[in-house]
Amino acid sequence: MNQRPEGIDLAARSRARRRALQALYAWQMSGSRMSAVIEQFRHEQDMEVADLEYFEDLLNGVERHVDELDHDLTPFIDREVAQIDPIERAALRLAAYELKFRQDVPYRVVINEAIEVTKRFGADHGHSYVNGVLDKLASQLRGVEKRN
Repeated sequence: MNQRPEGIDLAARSRARRRALQALYAWQMSGSRMSAVIEQFRHEQDMEVADLEYFEDLLNGVERHVDELDHDLTPFIDREVAQIDPIERAALRLAAYELKFRQDVPYRVVINEAIEVTKRFGADHGHSYVNGVLDKLASQLRGVEKRN
């Protein structure tokens, strides 16, 4: 099994991020309350193999800090946050949350996972845009870690 020494199932975390991207996309498009979106996703079959606690932390964290995350992303994007493709916007917000509030996750893991979910669900070259933005954001938020 793909686990870290602390007992964290990395594959379950990856699945949680993939599902969180889809849930965040649904939240952005529907304007529903995040709790309703989480409830809807919680009952889907493949959530059984995802890290549900991490999934909920990501979504609740993005909802709670969305204005702050968008503000942090603004210097590194070439348009208004609202004009970014919804999948790329969801990936950027999720990764920004992890970079800022989940210091237990290495910045390279955050960026890698964001690139992978964007490749899977986004436009053809969306992952390149996400990579460029997050690399700059990581330098700002995790500069010490990035230099080491």
